[in-house]
Amino acid sequence: MAQTTSIAVPGQLLGSTTDYLPGPGTHIHNTNLYASILGPVTKSNPPKPVGPQKRPTKITPSAPAILPTLSIERSLSTTPVIKDGVAKKAEILPEVNSTVLCRVTRISPRQATVAILVVGETVLDGEWQGLIRVQDVRATEKDKVKIFESFRPGDIVRAIVISLGDQANYYLSTASNHLGVIMATSEAGNTMYPVSWKEYKDPETGASESRKVAKPF
Repeated sequence: MAQTTSIAVPGQLLGSTTDYLPGPGTHIHNTNLYASILGPVTKSNPPKPVGPQKRPTKITPSAPAILPTLSIERSLSTTPVIKDGVAKKAEILPEVNSTVLCRVTRISPRQATVAILVVGETVLDGEWQGLIRVQDVRATEKDKVKIFESFRPGDIVRAIVISLGDQANYYLSTASNHLGVIMATSEAGNTMYPVSWKEYKDPETGASESRKVAKPF
């Protein structure tokens, strides 16, 4: 039986190869399983044995456990809309209070520009542009926030929509503990891991870089 668990972004750590088998949309690196594409993670549990089991008559090595498989679908289906007798996929738009995943495209002293990739649990066909303004980065000490210490281009960020903004941008906020950078790449090109609420670390070089870190769920 397959079960969808969450949305993954490319390069995200999904688990260890001692716990899961790799499926479509994933790859293995250093005995860990990583996402290769953006999409929902699906866990397929191994089938249970059918019928009565024979009683063992002698001591034999136990068979190796069959592990569940993790896969990533390229997109989620949406409810079709019937228009002029033709079924078309409904377009999902960000709304106020929607949780989104986005990729930072550029930064300036006053804001970070992002491309919205996922709304809720739905991977978008296209990208919508959003802005995280300096006053919306965190809830406290807003006057001390510096954009370049919070985000870098290429970061994957979990945020919430606070305003539909203008025709070109949605306004987003990361002013909560569970919001912020969920995936970051170092200047050396390595995937980093969080070490505090404001810092990521490169496992290869040991160098630390400032970010507005999202607390894991």
